Amino acid sequence: MTKEDVDPITLEVMRNAFQSIAEEMGAALIRTALSTNIKDRGDFSTAVYSPKGDLIAQAEHIPLHLGLMPSVVKSVLKKFPVKKLKQGDAVVTNDPYVSGSHLPDVSIITPLFYKGKLTAILANLAHHIDVGGITPCSMPANSTEIFQEGIRIPPVKIKNKGKMNYDILELIINNVRTKEECYGDFFAQLAANSVGEKRLIELADKYSPEKLLLYMDAINGYAEKRMAANIEKLPEGNYFFKDYLEGDGITDKLIKIQAEVSVKKNSVTVDFTGTEPQVKGSVNCTRPVTLACVYFAVKSVVDPTLPSSTGAYEPIKVITPAGSLVNPLFPAAVANANINTAQRVADVVLGALSIAVPEKVPAASAGSMNNFTIGGIHPDTGDYYSYVETYGGGQGAMFNLDGMDGVHTNMTNTGNAPVEVIETSYPLRVEKYSLVKDSEGPGKFRGGLGLCREITVLGHEAKVSLSSEREKIKPWGLAGGKSPKGSECTVILPCGKEKQLPIKFTGSIISENRIRLQTAGGGGNGNPFEREASRVLNDFKQGFISIQRAKKEYGAVIDPDSLTVDKEKTDNIRRKITY
Repeated sequence: MTKEDVDPITLEVMRNAFQSIAEEMGAALIRTALSTNIKDRGDFSTAVYSPKGDLIAQAEHIPLHLGLMPSVVKSVLKKFPVKKLKQGDAVVTNDPYVSGSHLPDVSIITPLFYKGKLTAILANLAHHIDVGGITPCSMPANSTEIFQEGIRIPPVKIKNKGKMNYDILELIINNVRTKEECYGDFFAQLAANSVGEKRLIELADKYSPEKLLLYMDAINGYAEKRMAANIEKLPEGNYFFKDYLEGDGITDKLIKIQAEVSVKKNSVTVDFTGTEPQVKGSVNCTRPVTLACVYFAVKSVVDPTLPSSTGAYEPIKVITPAGSLVNPLFPAAVANANINTAQRVADVVLGALSIAVPEKVPAASAGSMNNFTIGGIHPDTGDYYSYVETYGGGQGAMFNLDGMDGVHTNMTNTGNAPVEVIETSYPLRVEKYSLVKDSEGPGKFRGGLGLCREITVLGHEAKVSLSSEREKIKPWGLAGGKSPKGSECTVILPCGKEKQLPIKFTGSIISENRIRLQTAGGGGNGNPFEREASRVLNDFKQGFISIQRAKKEYGAVIDPDSLTVDKEKTDNIRRKITY
């Protein structure tokens, strides 16, 4: 079969078929996983690849995995080329210097052979709640090398010709704290790939393997052409932006990330030359993670409806100097790069693109995935437990829309762990889970509000790791929009006394002490004094802003008794004050 045999209707049918298979793999993983982080929060991705390792379809799970999933499969194929793979094999790895992610993200890759010929590859990547290392949950804020962050699994066959390699599995499980969840999640990942195998065999039976391969190439060719065509609509030029991380967990020194985005004809080049060298702490961002951030930012601006595939990213070139924060050298610590650095890389690329096409880019969002982990020995069972969660924040406002409140943005879209699940699964009590009042970025269209979660440790001493950003350098607004309230981390003693914690913290918390993590809001867009008074009033009624903030930031005077805006006083304030 040749390219001439491709027709647009079948192309769309095939594209949706591959996408549906990836989505069904994800559904299977959710239904069979044991850990809360996977089955309740959905911290994973599933995908279908060509025999060459090209991404064909990725389920809409985690944007961060846009660059990771293609990277890990290509890397595995270098160690296990086609001649070394057999039907029934499955390869596992979590090595950041292979997969590109941090150690808790474990990938399983399964080749599909149809009548003896490699026809496709199935893969999934899931965040395990513990993979060893110096702290429970394997996300230390104070690690200084990869060896402190957990067990590194090189690409090895966890299944060989259909037979489970229990020696490898036992070796891994004996290096983690939460063995039962780890064991169950491994088999859930294998099951997800098995579902993909079954559906692809059904597809090959219906259309023939030759047709599947033909349309895999056609999907990537179509995606590349469509991305290039939409890039051509951007104004040509070079656009520069820089932003900072607030320390690496070891020191508070600001860490610069800068990029020059060059748009020329039908291609985009993103050059990170000038970004700080790799640092001692765990915020070093591997090149595949950097690629994912660039792909996300460009795709969301240029063509957000374009399905993810290798072809979609061919028109995008990324320059990451070796030994820099965005392309570190072994054995740099990387545990919290996914949490913080990835979000800042996305901010920088979006910031540069906002100069080119301001109406297509939102103001800055919360700027961190806000990682919160608690682990220790459960006082009732004597077994290890690991609570892992990332918290959303405020979304940046668009030129014509408010940002959403308390959501994950940019490089992540995991769900929240329900309070009931936390309290029944762990020796923890959730004291508070709410939006943060007055935390929005003021603007004609306001940014979203941040989140607050407050948790009490019950009956034992626990190890806590917090990793956040935007405490000092708040998310930026656009077109006159203002910055929101930043993040805060606090420990609260039983007597009620509060002590501020660093936003990157690893330490012990004794029983009955509370930890509160408050995330940043999103930046505003446009002059706040141009915000419709009715919108300001509605935000007050919803409990999102106070009367004082309504007057100070928006020039809107609200009567608390009648719950109305005093139009005359509001107009007077807005006329007198030039924002």
